[in-house]
Amino acid sequence: MRLPWQTFLDRVAERGDYPTPHEAERAARTVLALLGAHLVGDVRAALAARLPETFAVVLLNPLQAAEPLSPERFVRATAAWIEGATERTAAWDVSAVLSTVADAAGEELTSRMLLQLPPGYDVLFGRPQPV
Repeated sequence: MRLPWQTFLDRVAERGDYPTPHEAERAARTVLALLGAHLVGDVRAALAARLPETFAVVLLNPLQAAEPLSPERFVRATAAWIEGATERTAAWDVSAVLSTVADAAGEELTSRMLLQLPPGYDVLFGRPQPV
């Protein structure tokens, strides 16, 4: 089931404590574009089907990644794409968006996404796995 736009954005805004919806949307677009570069096949398509249509398009037309980014490099890349961001604020952005994505995806799809990502993304999704 596709999550409504306003619901998704409200959750990101609440988790990220953004003062305006515009800032929440900017974070969501950036993080989803980077995430889309790391997911492939039916996993990316299944996630897109659960996101608001505008964000699904962002996920399905990702930024280009030459190689999978470690969680730390993913955060740094997010900081580079958001004007005025630092690694610390970008980590906050990533966490706000990816935890909302995990809720929209559900446990099974989130597990499938984590299998496609380098180790350590579980924490970014707010789903730390036992070591």
